[in-house]
Amino acid sequence: MASLHFTGLLLGISTFLIIGLFHPVVIKFYYWFGTRCWWWFLVLGIAALAASLFVEPIFPQTLLGVLAFSSFWTIKEIFEQRDRVARGWFPANPRRKN
Repeated sequence: MASLHFTGLLLGISTFLIIGLFHPVVIKFYYWFGTRCWWWFLVLGIAALAASLFVEPIFPQTLLGVLAFSSFWTIKEIFEQRDRVARGWFPANPRRKN
């Protein structure tokens, strides 16, 4: 057991959790803020990408890269969520003006 390396397994699980976290984030952020929150994910993505360039250990470096590109992908998903709400697949926030 001492000769086993769990880095790949832990990175896989962590990546799965990061990506899985962003799915409800897209739905909730679009519901409350609409598409105007896209730049928050751009800033988060750029910050995580920049941080990944300066972190030495491979594990946090990789997780920051996954976080960065998950944030960039979320920008696309925010605008696609607008289309899903327009189709009636998700509820629109009645208190928010279109």
